[in-house]
Amino acid sequence: MKVIGYIRVSTQGQVRDGYSLAYQEDEIKAYCQTQGYTLLRLFKDEGISGAKVDEEALEVDRLGFQEMLEYLSYHEVDYVVTLNTSRLWRSDIVKVLVHREFKKLGVDIRSIEQPQYSIHKKDPSDFLINGLMELLDQYQRLEISLKLGRGRNKKAQQGGYAGGNVALGYKVKKGQKRLVIDDRQAQTVQRVFDLKQQYPSWTLSQLAEKMNEEGHRTKQGKLFTKVQIKRILDRKAFYSGLYHYGDITADGKHQAIL
Repeated sequence: MKVIGYIRVSTQGQVRDGYSLAYQEDEIKAYCQTQGYTLLRLFKDEGISGAKVDEEALEVDRLGFQEMLEYLSYHEVDYVVTLNTSRLWRSDIVKVLVHREFKKLGVDIRSIEQPQYSIHKKDPSDFLINGLMELLDQYQRLEISLKLGRGRNKKAQQGGYAGGNVALGYKVKKGQKRLVIDDRQAQTVQRVFDLKQQYPSWTLSQLAEKMNEEGHRTKQGKLFTKVQIKRILDRKAFYSGLYHYGDITADGKHQAIL
């Protein structure tokens, strides 16, 4: 059997579950050796929630996950091996999206901690238990989100950086918690918008290919995919100097790249 592995931690999830990336990787390698599986590659997402979704594109908004789907499109793979299905999803909508993509690609899941799990299995007890677990996870995330949101809204109203991942083209000035332009990355961002203006009919994938061809890279130093290109283009207002968090929009509170 040819398989690939997938590991993920979020900041809160790693603390709560104790599932470090190294631990997950070791468990997957040991499991594959025991089962006689050929482990082709290992994909990972670090510091990213398992509930994150691109609502407009209806896609799982994780770089490592998208890279895995791209790999599956061009390679014959039987299973995606993971420590627990919670590494792949943390909400019902993400679960549905993962199942949809895996079924299209003809691949199933092998969960080390849930040995009977299959995306094709319809067991009433599994359905009930998984549903209750996911509802509990959603409740916990909402509770945490409400607590964090109050502080972040106040920060945004004051024009400050409200936290979260820093967009490509910016960095947080140490000790000041405000966004400043990263000159090298800003050139990459500007190039994306220049290409979009120059070739308006190009797809996101074509734009990504051109950026990679010219030697541009993401914040993590990796090749661009359509996900990163869409993320940049969707943030045009942000790159023009607007800061938006929740219902709060602050004008001219950080330097504009565009």
